[in-house]
Amino acid sequence: MRRRMRTPLTVTTVAALALGLGALPAGADEPPGPSPSAALDEDRSSVAQAVADAVAQAERQARARTFSAPSEASGRADAVTDALDQALADTAAGVPIGVVGRVDAPGLHWTGADGTRRLDGHGPARPQDRFRAASNTKMMVSTLVLQEVEQGTWSLDTPVVDVVPEAAVVVPDAYEDDVTLELLLTHRSGLPDHLAALTASRMTDPEDYDEFFDVLGEEYTTADHLAAMDDQPWLFEPGTDASYSNAGYVLLGLALEHATGQDVERLLEKRVFKPAGMRHSAYPDDPGYRGPFLREAAYTGDLGAGWYGLDGFDPSLFGSAGAVTSTTEDLQRFTEALVTGDLLEPETVTDVLTPRTVGSQVLPDYGLGVYRLPDPCEEGAWLYGHDGASFGTLSITLTSPDAERQVTVALTGRDLTSLESDLGTALVPALLATC
Repeated sequence: MRRRMRTPLTVTTVAALALGLGALPAGADEPPGPSPSAALDEDRSSVAQAVADAVAQAERQARARTFSAPSEASGRADAVTDALDQALADTAAGVPIGVVGRVDAPGLHWTGADGTRRLDGHGPARPQDRFRAASNTKMMVSTLVLQEVEQGTWSLDTPVVDVVPEAAVVVPDAYEDDVTLELLLTHRSGLPDHLAALTASRMTDPEDYDEFFDVLGEEYTTADHLAAMDDQPWLFEPGTDASYSNAGYVLLGLALEHATGQDVERLLEKRVFKPAGMRHSAYPDDPGYRGPFLREAAYTGDLGAGWYGLDGFDPSLFGSAGAVTSTTEDLQRFTEALVTGDLLEPETVTDVLTPRTVGSQVLPDYGLGVYRLPDPCEEGAWLYGHDGASFGTLSITLTSPDAERQVTVALTGRDLTSLESDLGTALVPALLATC
């Protein structure tokens, strides 16, 4: 069994569970609420900050040339892969149960894994293991939305209430013409996140962590999602600010289903997974795992029962905001297909990668379902991708614009007692290996 550590759970850290990215506001030392559900309402994940910090660290090391690139003298490639293997071992030696990684760059192809798939220590992690990709789903749903734009079904300026009649109960009357598909894609609509309200609606004691993890195993219908959205106050006038909202992507999933008459699962299979060659990806709507899987688990310290296995988690809670399961290879197949124009027209790809939130205090440079980060290897260049934070798994996938250099890391076994993320331990060497 996994060891139990005695670190008190700060409620602030539980906000990182809500699939979200976006940093905590400066000076936010106090927890935002007394319970997991209250913390989820803030949806201020530490994941994006951890990723940004890892990129900055890699950039500093790249500038100082304190690493060995695979293109250098003979034997350096072996040193790079050894360093990547060691980084996964270091990650798995901490709280995470298992970790997988993949790096593709000129002169280098590496896959690795360390730790185990399961909380009980059984089953060694393997590079091809599936995991819950969480908010990486948003890149794929955005792709479907933009395919409809290309086909003339709608435009980015189309109000969501025009294509999702149910949205009329969520969007204030004054904003019916202003909450467009583009604003939902870029988290600038003012629609608040709803996951805290959704889980709290099933709990009798919002401070009971056992109950909190129990309700993660319940089914959540479209009506449940809409009711939770309607229960939240609108954040700001559409287009005037930014705030990460899983609710926006749930509405986008409904828009796709209304427009096509097919569910999001089928659309992803036909129009994303198959053309991108993603043979081991899925969009499940029931609990359980398919194939070798990094099984989700979370550590809660003394406020809960310590470790919680999440085998019963129901992905209907995330829906089109984050239900996809995938592998490191499949995520890189997707980002390659996206940026090289296999899924969208070249001009659409340019639009996808163009950020709308430059300078935002709560989001990275976010485009249409994709965000960018500075390329540590080349000053003035960018990497594109997304992160995923589920209740028991973290992941990140990044690519250069030509897909010649790609990095993906995923881990299972989240420590919810700390704002620190173990993702950077594996991510920094992976980024440097592409330089």
